[in-house]
Formats: sequence, structure tokens, C-alpha cells
Amino acid sequence: MPVTLRLPAVLADLAGGTRRLELDGSPATVGALFDALAQTHPVLERRIRDETGAVRRFVNVYVDDSDIRHLDGIATPLRPDSDVTVLPSVAGG
Repeated sequence: MPVTLRLPAVLADLAGGTRRLELDGSPATVGALFDALAQTHPVLERRIRDETGAVRRFVNVYVDDSDIRHLDGIATPLRPDSDVTVLPSVAGG
């Protein structure tokens, strides 16, 4: 079973118009998932991670509903059926 990456509508255009990507090969960590994403959707991956490979501070990433900032960051392990959600922060006033 592949890892599922869920995207908000604002990022869907960068993934070919889809809000759900299934990544085969079962990446072992969130970082490995983003490395794989860089191969197929490099512009999307650059919106999520900065030049150093860290998740941008205005982007929230959840693995099975848990914020990776409260887990192991990009080293957070993934199971073959993990559900990863990317949500950019919303600001306004």
C-alpha cells in the first residue's frame, strides 16, 4: 500500500491538478517522501522545503494527523499506509 500525500487546493496545481498523490516505494521517512516528490514534482517540493531540505516555517506537515514538529521532523518514520498532509499556514487580519 503506497504512502498518500494530501494537498490543499492552493498546491494542487503544482501536482498536476490533483489533491492526492500516492507514492509507491514506501518512503521510510517524511524526508525520503519529499526527496521522491522532488523527482516527480520539483516545483511543489520547493514550495514545501527550503534550500537546506527543511520544511518551510509557514508549512505544516502532518503524518496520520500528528504534526511532524512534535514528532521527529523530516526524520519522522512512515508506514506503507501512512497518510501525510501538507497545509500552508494562513495569515490575515
